Amino acid sequence: MKKVLVANRGEIALRIIRTLREMGIKSVAIYSQVDKDSLHVQFADEAICIGKDDASSTYLNIPNIISAALITKSDAIHPGYGFLSENYKFSQICRSHGIIFIGPSPDNIRDMGDKVKAKEIASSLGVPLIPSTGVVRDISQVKDFIKSHGLPVIIKAAGGGGGRGMRIIENPSEIETKLTQASMEAKSFFSNPDVYIEKLILNPKHIEVQIIGDNYRVYHLFERDCTVQRRHQKIIEEATSLLPQEIKTKIIQDAIKIAEKINYTNAGTIEFLYDPDSKQHYFIEMNTRIQVEHPVTEMVTNTDIVKLQVLAAMGQDISHLIPNRYDGYAIELRIYAEDSYKFTPSIGTITKTYFPSFRDVRVDTAVYPGYNITQFYDNMICKLIVKGESRQEAIRRTKIYLDQVIIEGVNTNIQLLKDILDDQDYKDYFYHTRSVDELIQRRTGKETIKAKS
Repeated sequence: MKKVLVANRGEIALRIIRTLREMGIKSVAIYSQVDKDSLHVQFADEAICIGKDDASSTYLNIPNIISAALITKSDAIHPGYGFLSENYKFSQICRSHGIIFIGPSPDNIRDMGDKVKAKEIASSLGVPLIPSTGVVRDISQVKDFIKSHGLPVIIKAAGGGGGRGMRIIENPSEIETKLTQASMEAKSFFSNPDVYIEKLILNPKHIEVQIIGDNYRVYHLFERDCTVQRRHQKIIEEATSLLPQEIKTKIIQDAIKIAEKINYTNAGTIEFLYDPDSKQHYFIEMNTRIQVEHPVTEMVTNTDIVKLQVLAAMGQDISHLIPNRYDGYAIELRIYAEDSYKFTPSIGTITKTYFPSFRDVRVDTAVYPGYNITQFYDNMICKLIVKGESRQEAIRRTKIYLDQVIIEGVNTNIQLLKDILDDQDYKDYFYHTRSVDELIQRRTGKETIKAKS
C-alpha cells in the first residue's frame, strides 16, 4: 500500500494523514470548495476537489470519490467516521474497482448496520438483549409490546444511530405521532424509514468495547464509558470504566463472541447498556468503523488504531501490536461551536485559538484563526483527551486545562463541560445516559426527558 485516499474532512482526516505519513504511505485529501483552505488539504501529499459545498454533493458523492481515487492512482480508501464509513455499497464499489477499503467487509457493514439483524446475531450467541420488537409495521405492534413490557419505551431507527430516529414514548397517546416522527427522521438521515421499539432502561451506563480484527483473529482494546450524553449524543468519553472487573470481563467476552461469529476484520465498536440496579448488561448495536472517541483508548493503551486498521487491511498479522494491559485513566471531551443550554449551533469565523501544551494531553483539531464554522458540516471544534493516573486525577487535570483554552469568534460548549466536571454526581460516577439533560434542566428550568431516580 503506497497511497491512500482519505474520504473525509476535518480533524479525523488530519489524524489519518498523520499516521499514513508515519507509516511512509502517501495521502490524498478530497475536499469541497468550502474546504479549499482546510488543514487536511494543506497537509496531504495530494488534494483533489470533488464538489461545491453540501455533503450530499461532496463527501457523500460516491462517483466523485471513486473517480478521485482512480485519477490519483490510490491503492486504498480510508473513510474515517461518519459520511460513507458505514455504507456497505461504498465498500463494495471500492473493491469492485480494485481499491482496498480500510474497514470491515461489506457483509459485516450491512449485517451489523441493521440493528434488528445485529440483535438477532447477538441473541443467537446468548448475549443479553433489551426486550424489543422487530421492524414495526403498524401501531398495533407497538401497543402489544407496551401491553407486555409497560412504559416507557423508546423508538429507534433500524438503519442508523447517533440519536437520530429516536423518540421516547411515556404515554399511549404519543404512539402514533412519535412513530411517524421517528420514521420520517430515520428516512431522512439513513434512507431507511424502518424503526423498532425497545424497552427503555431508565438510568443506564453506556459501555462500548473497542475491537480490531485481522485475518487471523479478533482482539480487544478494553472498554470505554460513553455515558455522558446530551440528547443521545456523546460529549464525554472515558477509558476505561469504573465498573466491577467481573462485569467488564463479561462485556468484553460478549463483544469478542459477536465479532468472532461474523469473522469481523478491521476496527469496530460493540456497544452495551449496563443497568446498575440489576447489574445486567445488554447488547445494543455495533459500529463498523473507527469511532470519534478512539483517541481516549489510544491514550491508555499506547496504540495507534488507525495504524492497526491499515495493517489489517493489508492482510498483516497485528497480534504483536495488541497490548494486554492499559495504563492510567483518560477522558475525552468534544468541544463544539454551540450554545449548549439553548441547543443551537454557533455559525461563524474562529478569530483566536489557544491550546496550551500539557503533559499527557492530546488535542485533535483542524481549526485555526480564520477557520469558518459553516452550516454544511459538523460543528465540532476539537477533541480534548487528558490522561491521569486515576479518574480523579484525570478530571482534575481536565478542569485545569479547560480553564486555559481560548476559543474566540463563536460560542462553545466549554462551560457545559466544566459544569459536568464540577457536578458531584459525575465525580462520584453516578451519571447515567440522561444525567446531562437533567443538569441542563436544573440550570435552565427547561423541561427535558424525565427519568426516575
